[in-house]
Amino acid sequence: MARSISCAEPPGPARWDGTDLILRVQVQPRASYDEFAGIHAGAFKIRLTSPPVDGKANAALIAFLAEAFGVARRQVTLVKGETGRAKQLRIRAPTRFPPGLPVPPVNPV
Repeated sequence: MARSISCAEPPGPARWDGTDLILRVQVQPRASYDEFAGIHAGAFKIRLTSPPVDGKANAALIAFLAEAFGVARRQVTLVKGETGRAKQLRIRAPTRFPPGLPVPPVNPV
């Protein structure tokens, strides 16, 4: 039986939704330090020192992305993947971008 491919998600780890940036990330908990580690399986790979216990890794991820994109933590929302390593997050109106991170240009509204 042939599998159908969904076109709902555009390829690439980042896309714009108005002034919000939608990121797909792959999290590696219990790393040596917090960092962006390239692209893995169509998502930004992010290494975090926090363990994946009691939501600590999710909280660390939100804090890491808020700092990286120059926004308050409340402007970073976990959209999908609360319990898995593959996640989707929304960053409301980011004010800066981490150097070397391939973020698509803002769509004119």
